[in-house]
Amino acid sequence: MSAYVSRTETAADQAIGDVDSYMVRLGQAARAAATQMRRAVTADKNGALQAMADQLQHRRGEILAANERDLASGRDSGLDAALLDRLALDDGRLDAMVEGLRQVAALPDPVGEIDGMRMRPSGIQVGQMRVPLGVIGIIYESRPNVTLEAASLCLKSGNACILRGGSEARESNAAISACISAGLLEAGLPDAAVQVVATTDRAAVGRLIAMPEYVDVIIPRGGKSLIERITREARVPVIKHLDGVCHVYVDATADPEKAMAIAINAKTQRYGTCNTMETLLIDAPLADSLLPRLADAYAEHGVELRGCERTCRVLNSATPASEEDWEAEYLAPVLAIRVVDGMEAAIAHIERYGSHHTDAIVTEHYGLARRFMTEVDSSSVMVNASTRFADGFEYGLGAEIGVSTDKLHARGPVGLEGLTTRKYVVLGDGQVRG
Repeated sequence: MSAYVSRTETAADQAIGDVDSYMVRLGQAARAAATQMRRAVTADKNGALQAMADQLQHRRGEILAANERDLASGRDSGLDAALLDRLALDDGRLDAMVEGLRQVAALPDPVGEIDGMRMRPSGIQVGQMRVPLGVIGIIYESRPNVTLEAASLCLKSGNACILRGGSEARESNAAISACISAGLLEAGLPDAAVQVVATTDRAAVGRLIAMPEYVDVIIPRGGKSLIERITREARVPVIKHLDGVCHVYVDATADPEKAMAIAINAKTQRYGTCNTMETLLIDAPLADSLLPRLADAYAEHGVELRGCERTCRVLNSATPASEEDWEAEYLAPVLAIRVVDGMEAAIAHIERYGSHHTDAIVTEHYGLARRFMTEVDSSSVMVNASTRFADGFEYGLGAEIGVSTDKLHARGPVGLEGLTTRKYVVLGDGQVRG
């Protein structure tokens, strides 16, 4: 179920009382905390992140138990397999969360950096300083690890944040929130720097996205309907992507073994993520030789194939694709395949049906690789690599806050720099303007 449309009355909801007043209190506290966070030094921010990681290790059992309660509730309420996968935590995912915190702590702090300093004829020096955005509201579904990732990046970039997770992850988010609060207090930072909305009332989301006096930017992470509604109704700027219809194009010059490895990994490494390949484009000269091998490999993973007419002539196992299949973000073991006549046709398909998220080419032709990188208008464009690498951790950004397909203010995986802005700074020595 969507975090936006979910509505489950709980004892906590009843204790909170009026949702509007509650959200205003969170906003006021976040604004005050953001003022303090602008003064926070790197050592204190890193100390809080390390303390959070230690808390996560110490409370591992509590977190996994809370997550199991969420999973049980999700199964009872009929959540589909993709959402249950997003919701689930295990030791491996907890280890990755701990590592993400420590990696963010090890990253350079962008806040306070000054660049572009130049001397003007008047004698003043003009440059730009990187500064926090202020208060960030983050709305997300299912994945409880987002609670920690969002907190870590907002903290390191000097922001305060208000986090609204999905009701399906309520128990998990509460357990993770306790680790965050303990880490902030241990480092001497305001615990209001990270606030997790405690009510499941969907009115909380409506209020959060309409408080420009307290919130500087909204980042939604979730299904297309959630993001579309927030984009439509928000009175606060939004950093977003609507969906991840990602493509891999295998050019006629491609190394077949590279093509096999990339095409299989991009689809099957994990199904329920926005950087998973949803459509495979094959250059016509390779169709007869490569498609049967790929079909056998996909069959081993239980992937359903939906193909164009030319694909279906080669593969008896493929069912005819509809127009909707080319636009689909399946988030499931389903793959659309189209045979195309060269790179121009591939780029035209991506331009028409893609979501400007992540697209890849497999080729041994340098000129075609350069042209693909230049002409495909996506937030990440890859050459001879799986689309699954479109991720903040893999890009060296630490944990990411999300992947933006916008062109303003951030694009691609949003890490620390994407959560900051710049202001002009001027250094003088008594100059006045004549």
